[in-house]
Amino acid sequence: MKFKYMKHVKILLILTFLSVFITYCQNSEIPKSASYAIAYNSKETGHVEIYLRDIEGKSSIKSTNENGGYLAWSPDGKHFAFYHKYDEKKTWSIHTMNSDGTDRKRLTHAKNKWDNSPAWSPDGKKIVFSRAYKDSDNNWQKELWIMNSDGSELSQIKSLKGGGPYFTPDGRIVFHSENKKSWISIADIDGNNLIRLTHNEAEEQHPEVSPDGKQIAFMSYRDGNHEIYVMNIDGSNQKRLTNNDFDDWYPSWSPDGSQLIFSSLRDGEKGIYIMDKDGSSVKKIIANATSPAWLKIANGHLTK
Repeated sequence: MKFKYMKHVKILLILTFLSVFITYCQNSEIPKSASYAIAYNSKETGHVEIYLRDIEGKSSIKSTNENGGYLAWSPDGKHFAFYHKYDEKKTWSIHTMNSDGTDRKRLTHAKNKWDNSPAWSPDGKKIVFSRAYKDSDNNWQKELWIMNSDGSELSQIKSLKGGGPYFTPDGRIVFHSENKKSWISIADIDGNNLIRLTHNEAEEQHPEVSPDGKQIAFMSYRDGNHEIYVMNIDGSNQKRLTNNDFDDWYPSWSPDGSQLIFSSLRDGEKGIYIMDKDGSSVKKIIANATSPAWLKIANGHLTK
């Protein structure tokens, strides 16, 4: 009898332990693997279309079959902003859509204006973009505009001229100022406290701020062709990262700030490359593609 009693107690203890263990596993935060998704433009079908891909090339998804360019992820990764061309390419308009290509919305409608280079505010509530057009004297005007992410409350940031805006984590805007030549500047969202960060005669464009807000990657023509550079947020410590005879464009930071992806013509065709933030370990990851934008995706994979 004693033996049977001890056996029953042992079984009960084992079942209790298993129950507690299973409950613990279900309630505990178990780390999940993570991958990184890249959105980019490609002419694989003969038209400019938007695709998603991981950096290993294991997964590729066509997000839309509509022409679209210059992608920007929303902070939550659920939406894109991009521009689309109308009126035989005379009108460019800002759009948003879900990252799976659904719920496409046209947000701007200014005829014969080139609305481009959208960027989301850190809280996802605002979109800033560039507007370019020729005035009545046939001179190019390049302006910065801001609106709610649904297209409402559209207004010009009147004191700022240029393009390629990008938000810092604290809500300021970096962009390329423009007056015949372009240089990188930073300002408050209302256009106040404007500071010029680069001081070269060459064109310098497409600034993107690192996730920690401490550095800016950008492209510069100061060496006779477009190369990728990086500098501190105050413009100090400018460093050239790429060095070849072909153009390198559109740098985009990895979510942890350790790497950059960018477009290049170094293989004779537009492709997307990856490198460490010091310019080392360069390799091609996507062929026939340009304008990459990088976002971290949860659960280790891309989903449609």
